Amino acid sequence: MKRIFLTFVIACCSLMAWAQSEHLTFKGVPIDGTLTEFVTKMKTAGFTHLGTQDGVAVLQGDFAGYKNCMVGVYTLKPLNVVSMIGVMFNVRETWSDLEGDYDFFKTMLTEKYGEPAVVVEEFSGSQPRDANGKMHELRMDRCTWASAFQTDKGDIELSMEYNNYECRVILRYRDKINTERVKKQAMEDL
Repeated sequence: MKRIFLTFVIACCSLMAWAQSEHLTFKGVPIDGTLTEFVTKMKTAGFTHLGTQDGVAVLQGDFAGYKNCMVGVYTLKPLNVVSMIGVMFNVRETWSDLEGDYDFFKTMLTEKYGEPAVVVEEFSGSQPRDANGKMHELRMDRCTWASAFQTDKGDIELSMEYNNYECRVILRYRDKINTERVKKQAMEDL
């Protein structure tokens, strides 16, 4: 009986250690490696590499049923390791289209990762009377619409944003292991 129990404990410890060494994935690809390595894997997955500047690669491709999404692949500069992926979905001109995209992804992410750890869906000040007013508040940066999901492998953040005169939904994946690596290096500097 002791042997069975000991085998069970060792198996559980091994499984926990293995789970902590896994990276968050994007389209089935671990968010890890150099920028060049990750871009190569994304090209194999059907994305087109549009260019790289200042440690950020920009790709374009289909994601979660949406065509021609822009994808930013970000590295942690001190280590040259990929740590975050940002997906910018199509520009939306109306609140209903924008909120529809947001709600679609929030539902899908909740189904996959469970309830969000943080949800902020509010306007600063008074509630707009109609959809045009809601879009105006977003454009004036008086609106926060975001949900954050936490996993053992990293965080996923979904938001509605206005940037460069465009409103769209943005999805960000942050790998926990690589973010911790940079934090550890920064702590050594202190």
